[in-house]
Amino acid sequence: MLLIDCPWCGPRAEVEFRYGGQAHIAYPEDPAALTDQEWADFLFMRDNPKGEFHERWFHTAGCRRWFDVVRDTATYVLRPDPEHDA
Repeated sequence: MLLIDCPWCGPRAEVEFRYGGQAHIAYPEDPAALTDQEWADFLFMRDNPKGEFHERWFHTAGCRRWFDVVRDTATYVLRPDPEHDA
């Protein structure tokens, strides 16, 4: 089980959180202008690295706030995301 350090509540068990997917994905400026393939790529295509991966997490059983972390996909070590604050 992961121990996730919520920026507002402190370290908590993984079961208190909901995974929100890859962080830093910009919403398209004009979604109506995208082709079906471009829209599908925006919705479903994400990076799958071995190593550091920027993720969004939601603290469902605590403060109910979103925040970003960096997780090493090989070791599952989590640390705060320096690129984004919540």
